[in-house]
Amino acid sequence: QVMLADSGGGSVQAGGSLRLTCAASGYTYDGHCVGWFRQAPGKEREGVARILPGSGLTYYADSVKGRFTISRDDATDTAYLQMNSLKPEDTALYYCAARRPPCLLSRYNYWGQGTQVTVSS
Repeated sequence: QVMLADSGGGSVQAGGSLRLTCAASGYTYDGHCVGWFRQAPGKEREGVARILPGSGLTYYADSVKGRFTISRDDATDTAYLQMNSLKPEDTALYYCAARRPPCLLSRYNYWGQGTQVTVSS
């Protein structure tokens, strides 16, 4: 059974940092795309960042460029989202997801349960 367990969310003040973790079981990240998404109340789900297999190329939403960093460790099937300089508008439920290439922003097959990030001003 495939499971992605995302964790690391919490409540921080603006300017703070959090590191989200997504650990896979029954699944290997090797050769697969890994992405982080978020959804705030009343808003559509947004793709935040994704990382390609092999090359490790990364892509970010404009709203998080320069502040967030996605990374992966295929040896342990774990992905990370380092979030710095957090803003109140980053408040959302964050999900990790995985799929086979191509590494688009849609049609991810596997999803974590979500971890809440709350940033206060």
